Amino acid sequence: MRAVEAQNYSAIMQTSTCFLITFLSCCILAAVGSCPKEFANLEESTIAHENIYTYSNVKPPNPTVGLLYPRESNTREVRSLDGIWNLLRSNASDPLQGIREKWYKQNIRATNHEITLMPVPASYNDVTVDQRLRDHVGTVWYERHFFVPSRWRKDRMRVWLRFGSIHYEAIVWINGQTTMRHSFGHLPFEVEISSYVNYGSENRITIMVDNRLNNRTIPQGQVVKQVNDNGFAYIQTYTFDFFNYAGIHRSVHLYTTPPTYISDVELKTQVSRNQIGRIDYRLWLGNAEVLNVKSTHVLVELLDKNGNVAAHQINRDIRNGTLLVPNVKPWWPYLMNPDPGYMYTLEFQLIAEGGTEAEPNNELLDAYRLPVGIRNLSWDKDGLFLNNKPLYLRGFGRHEDSDIRGKGLDNALLTRDFSLLRWVGANAYRTSHYPYSEESMQFADQHGIMIIDECASVNTDLFEPELLLNHMSYLEQLIHRDRNHASVIAWSIANEPRTKKKAAEAYFGALANYTRGIAQGRPLTAASNVDKPSECMMSQFLDIIGFNRYNAWYHNAGRTDMIVQPMYDEAKNWRDRYKKPVILFEYGGDTIEGYHTLPAFIWSEEYQTTLFSKHFRAFDRLRELKWFIGEFVWNFADFKTEQAFTRVGGNKKGVFTRNRQPKDAAHLLRKRYHALALKLDNASLPADLFDYIIDWN
Repeated sequence: MRAVEAQNYSAIMQTSTCFLITFLSCCILAAVGSCPKEFANLEESTIAHENIYTYSNVKPPNPTVGLLYPRESNTREVRSLDGIWNLLRSNASDPLQGIREKWYKQNIRATNHEITLMPVPASYNDVTVDQRLRDHVGTVWYERHFFVPSRWRKDRMRVWLRFGSIHYEAIVWINGQTTMRHSFGHLPFEVEISSYVNYGSENRITIMVDNRLNNRTIPQGQVVKQVNDNGFAYIQTYTFDFFNYAGIHRSVHLYTTPPTYISDVELKTQVSRNQIGRIDYRLWLGNAEVLNVKSTHVLVELLDKNGNVAAHQINRDIRNGTLLVPNVKPWWPYLMNPDPGYMYTLEFQLIAEGGTEAEPNNELLDAYRLPVGIRNLSWDKDGLFLNNKPLYLRGFGRHEDSDIRGKGLDNALLTRDFSLLRWVGANAYRTSHYPYSEESMQFADQHGIMIIDECASVNTDLFEPELLLNHMSYLEQLIHRDRNHASVIAWSIANEPRTKKKAAEAYFGALANYTRGIAQGRPLTAASNVDKPSECMMSQFLDIIGFNRYNAWYHNAGRTDMIVQPMYDEAKNWRDRYKKPVILFEYGGDTIEGYHTLPAFIWSEEYQTTLFSKHFRAFDRLRELKWFIGEFVWNFADFKTEQAFTRVGGNKKGVFTRNRQPKDAAHLLRKRYHALALKLDNASLPADLFDYIIDWN
């Protein structure tokens, strides 16, 4: 088992009874807002009702190893377990009934509880017409059966089970035996199940998924018990403004590796001024202790996108190396180069040498391929640079959200979204407010879309040591997952945390110090929403200053004459305070599609376009100062939120509707983004950018 939250596999198996008792206790206590302390001798004082902590006892999480994206090769097989699973909803008042009654020891149909057929991947909330399932707080149980061929045992293959994401916490059983536990939604985890499967026959996988959030989860929330018409109900409360979808959100894979295998790959790239590419790589090997290192080597080949060998080497140092690439084609963002998103394929073959020099008999132990974009990334106090060229980011905050499937992976929707990103002329987006699917990261690489990669810390508050440990662990798993993506240009450590509080200073100081040590050559940023830069206890620790501001919406609603100067002044205040590059991560206003008013009135499509246009004026003044490096609309598309009288069918700030059709503002934004690409990078304008009006000649 190789995810940080699912380490020490053998220890879990040996102490499963003890683990379950501890888990039950923690879950029960978490439901009422309490949890046992994991850290002794914490220094805590109260100043004006605010707890101030020290974090000397918080030890950095163990590094993640493994979790390579499942890819077939001549030594590996990959099978999908996506499809229709069985789902059982636990009683909200007794979420741990299934643990006590050992539902994992039998087919869940034998429990005589109602079973729902549920697609995977998908959020379970909106698939059915059952309100209880949509609003469920607590645990649900998933189950399906799968077949393992006998030849996998005959060929001595290792068998792995991998989840792209489950929200929020999961315990997994194979044939009634505990195999792993993982916390944190939106991140992958896996375990080797070779010793738990029945070869040549059917196997059962059972998963308990718990969607409850508390003060120490990432993100935070609280479960409260409220009186209703039938007695009482458990309500999940949270402060973030998107629906708390739950379930198996991304693909489930069964895959194999050989007995000795490549378990992990780390890449770092550079491009020299004479167009020589450089790839520094590091390999981790599973079961490497059986190798005769003197008679083992790694064959490294780099293939261009036409399948031609661009560079190769034989390396007898089987764990580290450098590959030089003559006449390299660098990775460029969309509209900064005629051939954006250029991706090579890098293949590693682990080979054991045999035979004689005259008659060699080499054995291929393992082969793994992955895409790689080769580029430089750097930053200073004035800007962010890719391949030594200054970047100006134009894009969106987004959500993984759609009708029926919720946050479930949908390749058709993913394709549509990237088609719209290119149509509108965007070159970047922030993964607000959690890591997006691995498939979307691959799309970003291929399309030349730059990513501000954000962890799931939203509205961070209370700043307890246990929270810091989870926050560190979340960022470590995120960075480990995405470190090899050319599209990732920065890590966002939080969105709108409560950084006015004095406790935030030590918390984010410790968090940023840890994250910078594992940042893989990327800057740190975050999105602040304090009223004054001097009030933010976090931004001093960042490399790039980010802020959210809703002028003419949450501030001075309806007053589009109060946008240009306030926006200019605030951005300049952030710069004057911290002397670092500045990005506006969120601006915008809700818009009901088809609602028109003249003159423009709040919530109308005319109001959204006017609000955007006024912001453009401020941005152009700021761009002239060089240190203002990006503008991100909130949001790419409308999305679902919790039920509230302030939200009519969800958040409507999207420039596209929830079913991905443009509002009027999308056409205005398209003109803006493509015009910026022409002005800054001499890109060609689309032929259909402007409609014909008159022959001005």
